[in-house]
Amino acid sequence: MEQPWLSRRAREAEGASGGGFDLTRCVREPIHLLGSVQSCGSLVAVDPATGVVEVAARNTGSLLGVEAEDLVGGPVTRLVSAAVFEEAVEAAGDEGGVPAALALSDDVTARGRSFDVSAHRRDGLLILEFEPRSAGGVEARGFYQGVRRALARLRSAEDVEDCCRVAVREVRALTGFDRVVAYRFDGEDGPGEVVAEDVREDWEPWLGLWFPATDIPPQARRLYRENWIRVIGDVDDVAVGLHPPVREATGAPLDLSQAALRTVSGFHLEYLRNIGVRSSMSVSVLREGRLWGLIACHGAEPARITPEVRSACEMFGAAFSLQLSAIEERERADAHVESTARSAAVAEALERERLEEGFGGAGGPLVELLDADGVVLRRAERTLGAGEAFAPGLLRALEARARGLTPGEPWCTDRLAEEGGPGGGAEAADAGPDGGPAGVLMVPLSGAGEYLAWRRPERPMPRQWAADPSLPVRVGPHGERLTPRGSGAVFRATVRGRSLPWTVRDRVVAKELWRLLTGLVLRHAEVLDAINDELRMRNVDLDSFAHAAAHDLKEPLRGISNAATFAMEDAGEELDEVTLRRLRTMQRLAGRMDELLNSLLHYARLGRAGLRVREVELAAALDAALEVAGPRLAEQGVAVVRGTLPRVRADADRLDEILVNLLVNAAKYARRDGERRVEVTVERRPVPPAGDGPQARGADGGASGTPTGNDPDTPAGPQPVVVVRDNGIGIPADRRDEVFDLFRRLHGPTEHGGGTGVGLALVKRIVERHGGHIWLEAVPGGGTAFYFTLGSSEPDPA
Repeated sequence: MEQPWLSRRAREAEGASGGGFDLTRCVREPIHLLGSVQSCGSLVAVDPATGVVEVAARNTGSLLGVEAEDLVGGPVTRLVSAAVFEEAVEAAGDEGGVPAALALSDDVTARGRSFDVSAHRRDGLLILEFEPRSAGGVEARGFYQGVRRALARLRSAEDVEDCCRVAVREVRALTGFDRVVAYRFDGEDGPGEVVAEDVREDWEPWLGLWFPATDIPPQARRLYRENWIRVIGDVDDVAVGLHPPVREATGAPLDLSQAALRTVSGFHLEYLRNIGVRSSMSVSVLREGRLWGLIACHGAEPARITPEVRSACEMFGAAFSLQLSAIEERERADAHVESTARSAAVAEALERERLEEGFGGAGGPLVELLDADGVVLRRAERTLGAGEAFAPGLLRALEARARGLTPGEPWCTDRLAEEGGPGGGAEAADAGPDGGPAGVLMVPLSGAGEYLAWRRPERPMPRQWAADPSLPVRVGPHGERLTPRGSGAVFRATVRGRSLPWTVRDRVVAKELWRLLTGLVLRHAEVLDAINDELRMRNVDLDSFAHAAAHDLKEPLRGISNAATFAMEDAGEELDEVTLRRLRTMQRLAGRMDELLNSLLHYARLGRAGLRVREVELAAALDAALEVAGPRLAEQGVAVVRGTLPRVRADADRLDEILVNLLVNAAKYARRDGERRVEVTVERRPVPPAGDGPQARGADGGASGTPTGNDPDTPAGPQPVVVVRDNGIGIPADRRDEVFDLFRRLHGPTEHGGGTGVGLALVKRIVERHGGHIWLEAVPGGGTAFYFTLGSSEPDPA
């Protein structure tokens, strides 16, 4: 039978029960509503406002002198004085508080016996528990000195293991039990390991053994969190029922979750009998409100644990829990000191260059920093890694989880496949034996899903179980019943799907590195601000240069050109042929320089000019472009073919420049013979991602190049793109990277109609200003196709 409260890995580790016994019966049992108490004491539940008894144990007659039937419905003052009742109401405090022993001014006595009384509130009632006081009692002075010594020894413990050893030794000395163990859970719902033990010599030792999670079902663990202590005086005790068994107000038995006298499940009693235990006590160990483990005590004979001893053990359990927290804080502080230097060294390696570039060089030390086999940095839409890779699905899942975490607070797991939520379960299907990570430690860098994460591989861990966890039942005197260990045999098994656990030190190192990286990013931001300031100053200088080029440079050029003209006109036929040729060359070079300056000014201004984006008919834009480029096309005999020409969103003047330059380019580089044509259309095509690589592609359209642009998030799938495709001479493969460079011509200044080499650079600049991409496909002798998008101004689908 599958145990649904366990994780998949835990179920696989423990297996399923054999035979016909249903383990889920243990889980379904309402152990806080069993409706009975141990016979060593008695109990009544009273309305605190009226003092009327609503529920009473059926042994009140034999212990307290008034039968339960007579008590219910009557005043509690038949058992205790009004002063004692008022003290109980005050001592019980609010509902859910810890049961309080009463410091009575006069003893509660009945039938010649004295009683210890404790009180707590539950379900709106005041619950009073009566326990006969032992004849000799506890020697107060010696007992409390022993408690003080025990607490002092606990405070001196240096680490968790030492703390557990001290705890079991001191609790056994306080209580006299035959066996006391410190039992640590592997996760709140997981199995438990005996990490410390103090046991009498003739009993089988349990140190190092694991006990299945099914031994302590969820509702028992909940009660352990609510109540620090639980005592079973005699497993063969005949439990005492309550009158009435069901409360009329709730339709359920009285809730005894915090009652010291609460009886326990019959399954658990048989569990104890099967290992030869007659009495037991459990003290909860909590850390940050979560159940860390138990101090479990077993006795070979029935035991009477007095309220004083219970209170001392409860106080010891609380002190033990606090000491564990203190040890963890000390380990965290020590880890912080140890890790600062190592983290700083890694951060320094990252700082030598830009963070992303430095990651490659620091990846190895970064992996080694946490004894991991891989690390990944997800930042600014970029993913950088070192060591073993993270699967894409896991990267996405970690990003989703990081969005819900506090930046700088590490999240980790050593059993990724067992995790719920993003990053666990099905999303971690590649974890474990197939080679994926079994453990992950992640530090969110921001609330936007950025993170730094380490991975660890699976590390199969051998465990010694107290018995085969797949056989939790055996035939007993009552048929098939739940039974724990006790056979003396040790069952060895291997746990799969887990990594080396992440320690406090690991988490502190990760958090310290996050702090250093945050400072590094801020410093880089300051550097970037300084660079931006410098760029702004250079733009001012560029504007100054543009002004100088427009006035101070162009004016002397006109003077040189005019002087050459005047010299030729004035001298006339007196000039020899060499001088005349030199003057004409001077004129031509001045004109060429003037054209270059005009092109440069236009290019520079284009980068800073605002765009007036609106709906533009692409057919009308082509008509306007042909008014300028048409004569050049007609001169070369190039026919214009119109394809699908929808509306686009663009700056009409700038779009005109794009089309004019591409059409003129088709005229310049028309084929030497045969039909000459250029087609303008819109097609749906995949847009390659932007990058720093070549801006041209091969004839197959493959990955021989990428488009230019500044949008790193190019949409996936076919997109509408504008195409200007000719069947001209094409572009050699070794020159395709140069076509969009400023002042770069692929031919001589007098070949193919001349030009300044600025036209395609202007086209690229205009496309980028629209937030789009441009790329080309070309085949030598087979033509060239230019593709471009206009960013948010892309053409509407045809």
